Amino acid sequence: FSVPCSAILSSYLLGERLNLLGKLGCMLSLVGSTMMVIHAPEDEEVTTLDEMLSKLKEPGFLAYAAILLAVCFLLIFYLAPRYGQSNILIYLTICSVIGAFSVSSVKGLGIAIKGFFADQPVLQHPLTWILVITLVASITTQINYLNKSLDIFNTSLVFPIYYVLFTTIVITTSIILFKEWVAMTVVDIIGTVCGFLTIILGVFLLHAFKDMDVSLGNLPQILQNEQQAPVTRDDKNILIEVDNSSIAPEDKPKVFMIYT
Repeated sequence: FSVPCSAILSSYLLGERLNLLGKLGCMLSLVGSTMMVIHAPEDEEVTTLDEMLSKLKEPGFLAYAAILLAVCFLLIFYLAPRYGQSNILIYLTICSVIGAFSVSSVKGLGIAIKGFFADQPVLQHPLTWILVITLVASITTQINYLNKSLDIFNTSLVFPIYYVLFTTIVITTSIILFKEWVAMTVVDIIGTVCGFLTIILGVFLLHAFKDMDVSLGNLPQILQNEQQAPVTRDDKNILIEVDNSSIAPEDKPKVFMIYT
């Protein structure tokens, strides 16, 4: 609900514009999210911190995490100071990339909390504290750059774009870390992809036409004005049209007019 809620609340509380196409984009985001939930893959069963540690130590995930860290450092130290004030994707990409570590940390800490209530020695396990430090650092970074983005750009744009980027990173992380899509059927894969594309379409409608004054009240008038809009012609076409009047009889005077 983050996409429609942020758009609607920013419209009423912050005075930001939300036209008819923006509302349609919010609805499409909800529909796409529902499709993704219906066809979502099931988590691979990971019940202990040792199993979680073995997942985190796999070469595929280590390489993926190294790439994410490199991209994050590039964005923070090079691109953000230069283009962060003008490009909405810089800060939001940082938040989304860091989100891969926060989601993995939350998953591991959930296992640790279950083990704690089951009288397992989770507090003595070093992975527990590594996950806590990672979660605090990642969430702090996300909040920092998300607030920077909200200070500069429209709220109704920040949250939808952030939602798409964050969801993409989370899905990719789940595929690599937990291998959730291995047991999915073709129908579930198609449904998940279609749901995600529907979300992207909704975000596009919310972003691309945000400055248009479109509502149910003035929609018929807008369509009528577009149909009755006069065709503007440049000076070249006018001169050619006037010159074609030479077909007229020779006994009539010819007048050439130049419009500027």
